[in-house]
Amino acid sequence: MGNAGRKKVGVLLSGCGVKDGSEIHEATLTLYFLDRAGAEIVCMAPDKGQRDVIDHVRGTPASEGRNVLTEAARIARGDIRDVKDVKAGELDAIVIPGGFGAAANLCSFAGDGPACTADADVAALLEALHKERKPIGALCIAPVVVAAALGKACAPELTIGDDADTAAALEALGARHKAAAADEIVVDQGNKIVTTPCYMLAQSIKEVGAGVEKLVAKVMELA
Repeated sequence: MGNAGRKKVGVLLSGCGVKDGSEIHEATLTLYFLDRAGAEIVCMAPDKGQRDVIDHVRGTPASEGRNVLTEAARIARGDIRDVKDVKAGELDAIVIPGGFGAAANLCSFAGDGPACTADADVAALLEALHKERKPIGALCIAPVVVAAALGKACAPELTIGDDADTAAALEALGARHKAAAADEIVVDQGNKIVTTPCYMLAQSIKEVGAGVEKLVAKVMELA
């Protein structure tokens, strides 16, 4: 547990920007609600090249290369660690914001769909946290990372909202999908996994905030 009894919660980022990294609203709201709840936050990301780099003005691919950890450091204000150096024993819980980077950089879902695998270092941390009965929260599309890492092992109940194709892909990975509204959470009490749809369904940042607030509160309670 963190200093002076504070819960130590990891925030696993996948870059910076909805189209190729972490969704910045979701990541910032996660940090805000965790801080408000008194958590000690540990930001982390894989130290590797991004799968895609997208011009967020035009929505088109850019020719430059970017590093997931370097980009995620923008959100973390530079206070960030390589996920491979973070041990489950250091944390009381973890939350994974969404954004396309979760599907492209934390696992191979963006390219492989239901045949995807999780990044090896991400999978190792999630598997260890699950084994130690520590809660995992995932926002928006990030439940696919949880399904890729843990689906076959524990059949977690997850939500990405109500998109039928994505839900079917989650179930092909071994998860169980439950439909939910943008501001609702789905709690798998047995596996200590909490998910919320965020921008898979949300039309505004206030809707995202409502779901993230509930998710963070539940993760802190389970921790």
